[in-house]
Amino acid sequence: MIAPACRIDRLVAQPIRPPSADEFALFQRLIERDSGIHLSTSKQSLLVGRLLGRVRALGCSSFGDYYRRLLAEGGEEERARMIDAVCTNETHFFREPRHFELLERRLFPVWQQSAALRARERRIRVWSAACSTGEEPFSLAMLLARHFVATSGWDCSVLATDLSNRALTAARTATWLIERATEIPPPLLKRFMLRGTDEQLGKMRAKPCIRDLVQFQSLNLAVEPYCVQGTFDVIFCRNVLIYFQAAQKARVIRALLHHLAPGGYLFLGHAETVTGMSEELQNVSPNVYTKR
Repeated sequence: MIAPACRIDRLVAQPIRPPSADEFALFQRLIERDSGIHLSTSKQSLLVGRLLGRVRALGCSSFGDYYRRLLAEGGEEERARMIDAVCTNETHFFREPRHFELLERRLFPVWQQSAALRARERRIRVWSAACSTGEEPFSLAMLLARHFVATSGWDCSVLATDLSNRALTAARTATWLIERATEIPPPLLKRFMLRGTDEQLGKMRAKPCIRDLVQFQSLNLAVEPYCVQGTFDVIFCRNVLIYFQAAQKARVIRALLHHLAPGGYLFLGHAETVTGMSEELQNVSPNVYTKR
């Protein structure tokens, strides 16, 4: 006699409806308060796509339920996860090449000549103010190591900051897929990158000589004052202001200027400008400004 087959009841996850207009507005305000990032109403589908996994993982029945979880006691860690999910961390080595060409062809020779004449110290500080997964600060570190040799008395450093803890964790490893090698000029690739073997096969890693130049720090550009020390010869803050409203953009520019040395240079993204935000800045090239 064959026993009847056991009945298996499969649990089907209940669909979670998208946030209502009022719920989306709540997320808009919370994200802008915590990060400065403004999500337009056209970004609702992006928000849903980025957060749906967390809503389900926490067993929330709706986005409204998830929002209440964010504001509940102990919700700080989940709010940080939310901001991590919302942040766009797209980046490349030597992104917007003309900026790096400007450094090598116009700024670096002037600094070297000034140092030779003892008109400036042999010290260069650079800040990558939205470093993402590290491609930008390590691009800068490669150029500094190439042109300002430590054995000649030069002291160079790159501060790399970002709001996203997930991006910073990846950046600190200084390791990328080998496919990214095509973004690096061959002489720099050969001099400053190591090809992975065995368990690191298919990856590349920055050599210690440039890893030592880069320091990482978590920093939210929407929260002042910035916990960074001193001033910088160069600040890269590219493709960040496009996510802020006008008032927040102006606040960020003022805060960055506080840390930009007189005669220092501020680099913005190709779609960004400081027009009307500060009289201290003078345009020297598209999206590049110097502090008067």
